[in-house]
Amino acid sequence: MEGLGNDFIVVEEQEIVPFSSALPLLATKLCDRHFGVGADGVIVVCNSQLADIGMRIFNADGSEAEMCGNGIRCLAKFVFERRMVGKTEFAVETKAGLIFPQVVAENGRVAKVVVNMGKPRLSPQEIPVHIQGDTVVGKTLPVEERVFHFTAVSMGNPHVVIFEVPSNWEDWGRTIEIHPLFPRRTNVEFVEVVSPQEARVKVWERGAGATLACGTGACAVLVAGVLNGLLEKEARIHLPGGTLRISWKEDGNVYMEGEAREVFEGKVSEGVIKEWMSRSE
Repeated sequence: MEGLGNDFIVVEEQEIVPFSSALPLLATKLCDRHFGVGADGVIVVCNSQLADIGMRIFNADGSEAEMCGNGIRCLAKFVFERRMVGKTEFAVETKAGLIFPQVVAENGRVAKVVVNMGKPRLSPQEIPVHIQGDTVVGKTLPVEERVFHFTAVSMGNPHVVIFEVPSNWEDWGRTIEIHPLFPRRTNVEFVEVVSPQEARVKVWERGAGATLACGTGACAVLVAGVLNGLLEKEARIHLPGGTLRISWKEDGNVYMEGEAREVFEGKVSEGVIKEWMSRSE
């Protein structure tokens, strides 16, 4: 499945029970675009005792993320169209807490998904980032020979938002991701503000590298833009793979609206999986 070109292999938990102890390894192998299926990450659809459905997300490098905005739209479409949930608005348990997608369906097919992404987390401890203070807005980040001004936001996972787009932004994203200021590493968004209602973004995702879109990143960009007086509380965020409409509403929650698409179904050879696992031992 893909959301604005951010692509995922979606699997149901019961399908991979024999290999559940090796999910990080399995994710790296499945996401390999030459020897595996190819994706930015693996989404595991789980049962939940706290919500209608559960979600785990593994990056292409095998690390497990707290949440994924494009991924949760894909999951919402997946579970609704397969009747794993019986309502258009439901709760999803993630490592970032409960998230509430609402599907807009026509004849049983999902046309778009609106997700209540919850309240942004702005304190350094919650993001996390090794900086003193109540928020991390307009701080300086010395990186090699450059100094960037950044704002840090967590939408369940950490983001650094920089309101400039250097020509070699991928190199800087790779370096900033692992900067010691960020104990859990970080996603990085480089932003060009077009108007108070519009921004263009280049995305460097923690554990995946340069991607075509990032839902939580788009939310973080809007929040950071508002905090810096650059964006209004509702804006179109243009990513390389397409556009998301993001709003920060009076209830304090951030809402994301966008599409998700199922591209193909397939089966992975159990023998190949066993071979991957045996080679790692």
